[in-house]
Amino acid sequence: MNKLILLQANSSSPSDWVLFFGHFHPLIVHLPIGFLLIAGLLELDRLTRRNSVSPHTITLILFWSAVSATMACVFGYMLSLGGGYEAETLNDHMWQGIGVAVFAWIAWSVKSENLGRIFPFAQLIYLPVLGVSLLLLLAAGHQGGNLTHGSDYLTQYMPESIRTLAGVPPTQKEIKFEPITDLNQAMVYQQIVNPILHSRCVQCHNAGKSKAGLRLDTPDMIKKGSEDGPVFVAGKGTSSELIKVCLLPEEDDHHMPPKGKNQLNESQIALLTWWIDQGAPFNKKVAELTINDAIRPVLAALGGGPNAASGANVAATNGSPAPESPVLTMKVPAADPTIIDELKKTGLLVLPLSKEQNQLEISAVNARTFSDAQAALLPKLSAQIVWLKLGDTQISDATMVQVAKLKNLQKLHVEETNVTDAGLKQLKSLLNLEYLNLYGTAVTDAGLTELIGLKNLKTVYLWQTKVTEQGIANLKKAMPKLEIIGGISKQTIAEFAKATSTESKASDSKKN
Repeated sequence: MNKLILLQANSSSPSDWVLFFGHFHPLIVHLPIGFLLIAGLLELDRLTRRNSVSPHTITLILFWSAVSATMACVFGYMLSLGGGYEAETLNDHMWQGIGVAVFAWIAWSVKSENLGRIFPFAQLIYLPVLGVSLLLLLAAGHQGGNLTHGSDYLTQYMPESIRTLAGVPPTQKEIKFEPITDLNQAMVYQQIVNPILHSRCVQCHNAGKSKAGLRLDTPDMIKKGSEDGPVFVAGKGTSSELIKVCLLPEEDDHHMPPKGKNQLNESQIALLTWWIDQGAPFNKKVAELTINDAIRPVLAALGGGPNAASGANVAATNGSPAPESPVLTMKVPAADPTIIDELKKTGLLVLPLSKEQNQLEISAVNARTFSDAQAALLPKLSAQIVWLKLGDTQISDATMVQVAKLKNLQKLHVEETNVTDAGLKQLKSLLNLEYLNLYGTAVTDAGLTELIGLKNLKTVYLWQTKVTEQGIANLKKAMPKLEIIGGISKQTIAEFAKATSTESKASDSKKN
């Protein structure tokens, strides 16, 4: 039998009262841990230093350790009825917990001399029984951690030298996804969908911890689905469980990711919906799929090569590329290798945008902790940096002071950062800037006025910002040729599926 079979919820679902008390298990379980450890330390102190600890004190501690261990078992059982736990690990955790309670009661019975009245030699088993209860406590705690956090929780950051001594397998290398340089040629699953799943879902749905029997770490496991069946219906994004649970209110118990975890943003949900609408392919490129007007700006925000630099013609159905930007044909001096190494040490990716012109793309896709202090390195490559992607990092307006020194910058991503209107004031010197992504920032209408002087700016993304329709209208009036991509909400995601479905039906009709 497969060892990773998950415990199913009972055919008759447990009542809310049962699950309510079950959720107190993590709270109650700390009591026997504390009581038993104190009892063990007091006995150790008594034996090694022969201090006179009152037997009544230890007896009282053991009594409450036994009571609380029993309560933890009861509440733990109630919690397990909700399902979604690995069967083998849950079974081990359950019996180890029961063992803790049983041996705690025996230890209390011996120490209180209740058992001694029946068995004259009961005192001889007291210390061994207490020792076994402590060992079971450690084992049960470890298995509980595995159930909650995954089997590698304790060893995830273990140094390699200690791993070798402990016989633990070497650390698996962190998955680094290939950056998107030409969006039309990007593999949809590998370069767009898989990074989303790994950043938001795989933490709870992997080989070591597969809640609800669902794994989202490989194509085969995604196709297999959960214990309740498939998680997607090819061609029907909003009818798929994978999307439905993301659209539920965050307070809903079935919402995914659970409340408190990193949530998918609207653009990520839109991309997953679009992927499923297109049949959930695992081996196709963006250019091979149908791109409707609703999803095109979402894809464009991912960045891309020269054909997508303007953000306006990404994977257009007519296949016509955007005109090449003059700045992309500009030749600059070669970058200093030592400075490139300095940037790489901060976690940034330094990619050659054009070897002939010595231009560079700097990406923080693997450096989410990149900060204002580290941004001081950027001006050292002021001539070479043409594309800069600092989205979803810890930067603020202070970094924009450094960015303003990048005279050849054509594309700038600062989405989901702490950049504000004050930061936009610094961009007036970027005369080559054509693309600006401000999604998820605190930029307001006042900040938009700072963009008016950027005559070469072609595309700006303003989803989830504090700008108003009037502010966008004013900017559009001042810069008629500027493409302004506004907000996107969860309510509009359903329209993506509808639009794609309509286009697909029209296409099928023409073929017939």
